[in-house]
Amino acid sequence: MPLIQHLLELRSRLLKVVLAAAVCFVAIYPFANELYLLVSEPLRELLPGGQTMIATDITSPFFAPLKLALVLAVFVAIPYILFQIWSFIAPGLYSHEKRLAFPLLFTSVVLFYAGAVFAYLVVFPLVFGFFTAIGPEGIVELPDIDSYLTFVLKMFFAFGVAFEIPIATVLLILSGATTPQALSAKRPYVVVACFVIGMMLTPPDIISQTLLAVPMWVLFEFGIIFGRLACRETGGTTGGNA
Repeated sequence: MPLIQHLLELRSRLLKVVLAAAVCFVAIYPFANELYLLVSEPLRELLPGGQTMIATDITSPFFAPLKLALVLAVFVAIPYILFQIWSFIAPGLYSHEKRLAFPLLFTSVVLFYAGAVFAYLVVFPLVFGFFTAIGPEGIVELPDIDSYLTFVLKMFFAFGVAFEIPIATVLLILSGATTPQALSAKRPYVVVACFVIGMMLTPPDIISQTLLAVPMWVLFEFGIIFGRLACRETGGTTGGNA
């Protein structure tokens, strides 16, 4: 297609993405307060002596659940968003690339959600348990609802993206940018990089850093394995038609 047709199709798919996110937001917003209570439960149940969370800004009780509903709407719409991306790039792929692209697309959605669930069920209880137990005696912990939401959304995003490492590894291998053998040889550097990234994306405690770095390294190893399998599937061919 000529360039203008590509741009028109891109605009159409972007509008569909925005509409899908808006529909999800309309469906989620009536339950925003209940969802905020669910998201904050890992911290609230660890606060001692009947302590609770507070709102230091007069608008926080409204905007914190609203922001959560907006982010959750995008999270829920991710499968449809990735489908639109797939539909836009699919005409430029070879048939063997299309056979691999859809499984990669599906797996990327599952891994992103798995990263968020892992953060909620495993990381949050350990991290919040650490923070609530390490404080000086006589200090009353009253977390602010807006700062808490910012923290957990950052953690959700960090773990969701980190769990995409196998997909990124396979794509690098299929594009010809690297090989499974070359990635295996760089394993010590990758392990160090995982801990550096974990240090940058998580709070300054060894628990959350390790809980992000170790899964990243394990997922990198899975990416190498799946990259070898993908190379066999494609017969070692890479690249595509624009």
